[in-house]
Amino acid sequence: MFSPADLPSTIPVFPLPRALLLPRGRLPLHIFEPRYLAMIEDCMKTSHRLMGMIQPREVPEGAEARLHSIGCAGRLSQFSETEDGRYMITLSGVSRFRVSRQVEGFCPYVKCDVSWDGFERDLGAAEKDDGLDRDYFMKLLTRYFDAEELKTDWDALGEAEDELLINALSMLCPFDLEDKQALLEAPTLSTRRETLVTLIEFALRGGQQGEERMQ
Repeated sequence: MFSPADLPSTIPVFPLPRALLLPRGRLPLHIFEPRYLAMIEDCMKTSHRLMGMIQPREVPEGAEARLHSIGCAGRLSQFSETEDGRYMITLSGVSRFRVSRQVEGFCPYVKCDVSWDGFERDLGAAEKDDGLDRDYFMKLLTRYFDAEELKTDWDALGEAEDELLINALSMLCPFDLEDKQALLEAPTLSTRRETLVTLIEFALRGGQQGEERMQ
């Protein structure tokens, strides 16, 4: 468990499209680029072992790369090395952050000064979603997984607590980058669930606006 005082003011960040980490979630990653191998090694040397996952912004081809302003930091909780020098890691989500500025220097990877203000609830207990209609949600999810030809453990999903269910689906479903960012920035679990339902319904309509909600 982290307290606000434990959170560093500067962290390394890994810009990776559609790779979403949420507080109390777990994200496995396969690291092979030399600059990110160096980032993991440096992260392992710190007491907090925190690194940030952040989405790059969609920019026109040839334009300068930019990052979204909000990401989520995770603690490097599992680590293994393959025979050919790649790293297999797992990040355990701790808290979202807001980028204050990118740190200039000779570091091969991106480091940012960050603010944790406004995300205090991320350090607390798991959230509940009193507005979750599980029957409708699971039926909708079944249709979406069938349409996308996705596989899952339906028994485990059905038994999952509200936060684990909603956040795991937000992290795993194959939404576009900006949709993933909207899920990340949702201020509450209920808002994230509403966003998730909207995205699933939209996908099931084939991306067509203006149709009635499916029953």
